[in-house]
Amino acid sequence: MNYREMFLVKPGTKVNLSKIAPDFTAGFKNEKSAKNKIKKYNKSMTELQNSLFAEGKWSVLICLQGLDAAGKTGTISHVLGSMDPQGTRVCGFRVPTAEEAAHDFLWRIEKQVPAK
Repeated sequence: MNYREMFLVKPGTKVNLSKIAPDFTAGFKNEKSAKNKIKKYNKSMTELQNSLFAEGKWSVLICLQGLDAAGKTGTISHVLGSMDPQGTRVCGFRVPTAEEAAHDFLWRIEKQVPAK
């Protein structure tokens, strides 16, 4: 299953959340039934992190935006959980300050972009 293609939002299109099933499980009945796939992805994430570090040319920025209880913390745990914590950093953002609100919404995030 190609999750990237399945969840890709093409530029200029609108997302209709009513057409997205909130109980989507990709055919897995529970986490236990997905363990082998999860292990495979975790191994791949670890290898990719090591390659990125060794090459020293790139960095990765993941931005999650959502209301309270939207699943941001769980996503961070599942995606970054298998990676070396020395190579990751998580930044939380609260209500924008007056200075931040005076700029575009990515202005304060840009300061957190990781180095190569």
